[in-house]
Amino acid sequence: MQQNGSSGSNGSDGGGGGSGGGSSSRERQALSFSPLPAATTRVRRFIQERRTLPLPKVMVVFSAAGDEKSGDAAGGSDCAEDELRKPAAPAPRPAPGKPLCSAPSGQEQEFPEVISLNVGGAYFTTRLSTLRRFEDTMLAAMFSGRHYIPRDADGRYFIDRDGAYFGDILNFLREGELPHRDRVRAVYREAQYYSIGPLLDSLEDIQPLTGEKVRQAFLDLLPYYKENLERIMEIAKLRAMQKKARFAKLKICVYKEEMPITPYERPLFNSLRFERSDSEAKLFEHHCEVDVSFGPWEAVADVYDLLHCIVSDLAERGITAEQQCIGVCDKHLINHYYCKRPIYEFKITWW
Repeated sequence: MQQNGSSGSNGSDGGGGGSGGGSSSRERQALSFSPLPAATTRVRRFIQERRTLPLPKVMVVFSAAGDEKSGDAAGGSDCAEDELRKPAAPAPRPAPGKPLCSAPSGQEQEFPEVISLNVGGAYFTTRLSTLRRFEDTMLAAMFSGRHYIPRDADGRYFIDRDGAYFGDILNFLREGELPHRDRVRAVYREAQYYSIGPLLDSLEDIQPLTGEKVRQAFLDLLPYYKENLERIMEIAKLRAMQKKARFAKLKICVYKEEMPITPYERPLFNSLRFERSDSEAKLFEHHCEVDVSFGPWEAVADVYDLLHCIVSDLAERGITAEQQCIGVCDKHLINHYYCKRPIYEFKITWW
């Protein structure tokens, strides 16, 4: 009786009605089947007092088997949104311009019989047949119709090249006329650009290009000729800057024969070189105490011819040079042999 009364009082305290008391009694009966350890006492007290344990903040979503299609649809929408969020791919950049741009496929550019040209700001007028006179030239390819040629604001066909010597090019294409001697070198460079073979051949057969070919054949016999010219300019520049002077002086050895020959030996031989064994040749190997050395070589051209080439090639680079012989190399080699190579002093003036 006392148990029933107490249970009823507990049910009235809970205020939940009969259903609440019944559930509470069933929980106690379930708990009374097996003894609980001491660690669960607190849990039992919460159940008796109608309290609930705090639950972790976890959200669980339940879906029935029939909702799989809707889940797929939702996933598809997420993928579509991801595609929309992706940055748009940048548009491809146009290819850089080329000297000869091809005309649209299947469409060859047509030209009038009379062509107006704008070559670097200089205006020319000529016949189409003149530009096409020689097939294997750049001009014939440009005006063949296979390539696109831009026009200026007045409709002239534009060639991005210095037009100072283009008139000489046209005169040769018209009548085979060659330029004046003082314009030969410049016209030769333009003929190389336009790949006009007949003009190049004609210019190489007249002065000054003919003399240049002969001179170059001689300079090809000299090892490191161009490198030595660069070395002369570099040393002269460095010395002038160090001394804060207008000019600089260099010692340059110019020798034609590889090994010395005494005056007593020279009449016995007509060749430029005196043949000795390899062991004897090593006794004559040495380097003169100079800044730059030119030689040896085997040709009719002598030391003064090479000196002329050095001075003129420096002048082509805008450098004024004067030279004079200041003696010979007196290095003793063996027995009565001395070097005796001529030493020249070059004076390089900068301003």
